[in-house]
Amino acid sequence: MLGPQCCESAPHPHPGVGIGRVETFQHLPAYVTASPDAKAAVILISDVFGFEAPNLRKLADKVAAAGYFVVVPDFFYGDPFVLGSAENPFAGAQEWLKSHGTDKGFEDSTKVIEVLKSRGISAIGAAGFCWGAKVVVELTKGEVLKAGVLLHPSRVTLDDIKAVKAPLAILGAEIDKTSPPELVQQFGAILSAKQEVDSFVKIYPGVAHGWTVRYNENDEVAVKNAEEAHVKMLEWLNKYLN
Repeated sequence: MLGPQCCESAPHPHPGVGIGRVETFQHLPAYVTASPDAKAAVILISDVFGFEAPNLRKLADKVAAAGYFVVVPDFFYGDPFVLGSAENPFAGAQEWLKSHGTDKGFEDSTKVIEVLKSRGISAIGAAGFCWGAKVVVELTKGEVLKAGVLLHPSRVTLDDIKAVKAPLAILGAEIDKTSPPELVQQFGAILSAKQEVDSFVKIYPGVAHGWTVRYNENDEVAVKNAEEAHVKMLEWLNKYLN
């Protein structure tokens, strides 16, 4: 379900942000930004606010500048979650989730991977934010990703983590009711026991759910905290995609 923290600091969609372009991947719109020499791809999977969130597109450009072909799919087909009135901001949230399930996101993500492979890109990683983390963890249960990253995950279960087969990093927040530190620590314990799967788990102090993409650009501390997580995400992807 969507909780208050999943929707705090909701971004305003802005399709004009970023240096990339929008392409279609098997009928799925996607923001694409790429290094000219990219030989590996990274799929960024958004939270419920979709692929036009400005901070997410700027992060995609940052990942591309590190040498990747980056795809940010619109898994909601132009229908991201929109907050309701001030009196009832979550009006319609459960109905929205029913028609925008992570199972459909997983299905669509496999189509994106098919397109990337058809273009000769076989080294593919993915990072998911909140809603998107559930899609990424599903992808890590197979053999389609070289590595995955979950950032302040939502709806990820212990059974999900037990089924992980690909190298996985989990970046959690100290102030998080959606995936509280106690749950993220359990994730870490399960992964640590899986000797065949490399993993990294960190709980960032003093930050709240959504801090990596839903921060105020005028808040120096918030920007610094987000950038620290971005660096770790890139380090993990670089380890397996380069």
